[in-house]
Amino acid sequence: MRGATLIAAGVLLLSGCSEGVAQPPSLDPSALADSVQIDAVTGHLAELERIAGENGGNRALGTSGYDASVDYIAGALRGAGFDVQTPDFDATLFEVENEQLTVDGEPMEVRALGMSPSTGPGGLTARVVRIAPDETPGCEPTDYDSVDAAGAVVVVDRGVCTFAVKEQVAADRGAAGLLVANNEDGPLAAAGLGADARPRIPVGGVAGTDADRLAAASTVTMTLETRTEEQRSRNVIAQTRTGSTDDVVVVGAHLDSVPEGPGINDNGTGVAAVLETALQLGSAPGATNAVRFAFWGAEEVGLVGSSRYVESLSDDERLDIALYLNFDMLGSPNAGYLVFDGDDSDAVGEGPGPEGSAGIERTFARFFGDRGIDVDGTDFDGRSDYGPFVAFGIPAGGVFTGAEDVKTAEQAAEWGGTADEPFDPNYHTPEDTLADIDRDALAAAASSVAYGTGVYALSVVGPDGVPTGEQRAQARAEFTE
Repeated sequence: MRGATLIAAGVLLLSGCSEGVAQPPSLDPSALADSVQIDAVTGHLAELERIAGENGGNRALGTSGYDASVDYIAGALRGAGFDVQTPDFDATLFEVENEQLTVDGEPMEVRALGMSPSTGPGGLTARVVRIAPDETPGCEPTDYDSVDAAGAVVVVDRGVCTFAVKEQVAADRGAAGLLVANNEDGPLAAAGLGADARPRIPVGGVAGTDADRLAAASTVTMTLETRTEEQRSRNVIAQTRTGSTDDVVVVGAHLDSVPEGPGINDNGTGVAAVLETALQLGSAPGATNAVRFAFWGAEEVGLVGSSRYVESLSDDERLDIALYLNFDMLGSPNAGYLVFDGDDSDAVGEGPGPEGSAGIERTFARFFGDRGIDVDGTDFDGRSDYGPFVAFGIPAGGVFTGAEDVKTAEQAAEWGGTADEPFDPNYHTPEDTLADIDRDALAAAASSVAYGTGVYALSVVGPDGVPTGEQRAQARAEFTE
C-alpha cells in the first residue's frame, strides 16, 4: 500500500478542529527510504522503455515518446491523489547531422556547439586567423585589432566569457566561422551557445592541443550541418497537499531523453526514483514542509524546462523554495557514488553552491556512509537542472552515478567496476537500456532520493539545514551579487 511504511508512531493524532479530522502520522525518512524498492523503480523504467520502443526509440523533445512519458508520470501522480500541473514552455530543438573539419586536407576532430548555425552540406572553406591568447581570449573587439578576420575561420581559446560572446565579437568583425579551442584535456564536448543565443556564424569546438596546428594552417574546411526548430514542451509539477508552503522542498529529474536512444539511465533512473518517492510519500504526508515534485522537459537541449520554470516564478515564490534536490543518472553500468560538492571541498571546477548546499551534501554522504558506501564529490558544473536554481542562489544537491567521465583506479578499488572506462559507456546512445542498468547502484541511489526528500520535508533547519526567513533573502542576494 502506497505510503504505508512511513508511519513512525503507530497512532493517528486527531486535529483540534471540530470535525475531528485525523492527521497523517509523521513521516520517518529512513522508513521512506526503505519503502522505495528496486522492483518498483525498475517497473517504471520498463514503462519508459516500452514508451520509447513504441515511439521511434526515444523520448526526446518534440516527440510522441516525450508526450507519452508526460502522460505516464502525470497519470501515476494523479492516481496517488496529487494535483498535477503540466505547464508548457517554448524550447528550441537543435540537432547535429554532420560535423567534420579538415586542416590543409587532413581531418581533425570537431564538435558543433549547441545552437550553432549550419554551414550547409557543402561546408565552409576559408583561411585561418588565430586570436592570440590573453586575459580575455576573443571576448573583446580589441582582441582583433591586429588581424583581418573578414571571411576567415577564427580560432580563439575557451575561457573568461561565454561562447555566445565570443561568437558575437567574431561575427561583428566579419568572421565566416569560429573554432573554440578547449582549455582542458580532450575535445570541447557538451558545449553550447545557450538557449537564448542568436548566433550568426557557425561555431565548433576543438581540443586545445589542436590550436597550434590550426594556427599554422593555410586553409580549413568546416562542415557543421545543424538543424534548429522551435518546439513546445511541458514540465510535470506535483506538490503535496500538506506542509508549509514557506519552505518548499523541490525534488526534480529531467524527463526527456536524447534523440539517439530511450534514455533509461539518462534520465529514466532519476525519473523513476523521484516518481516512486512521490508515490510512497503520498499526496498528504505528515510533513512539516511541502514537497514539490518536478519532472523537467527539454533538459537535453539546454536545461530549458527547469530554466523556464524558475524564471517564471516571482521573487517571493523563489524565496519560498527552501532547496532543490536534483537526480540525474542513478544506475550507470560502471557506477560511482557521487554527491554534489556543496562546500567545494574538492576544489574542482566551479566554486561552492549557495549557502545550505554543504549541509545537503552531508545529508546524502551520511545516508551512504550508514550503508558502508564512501562517496566522492561531483562539481556543480551546470550540466543538469540544478543550474537554474543555483543561479538564483537556491541551495542545491543530489546524487549522481556518472556519465561519460572515466572511473579512476582508486574509485574502482573503492566501488568495484572497471578502471579507465566511462561510468556509463552507453551515455547518449541507443544502448542506454534497462538491460545495462546497475541494479545495486540504482537501489541505493533511489533510496537516497527518498531519504533526502524525507529529511528536508521534516525540517530545513539545523546543522545540515538551509537559511530561513530574512537570512534566506540575504544569503541569496550575497550569492548572486
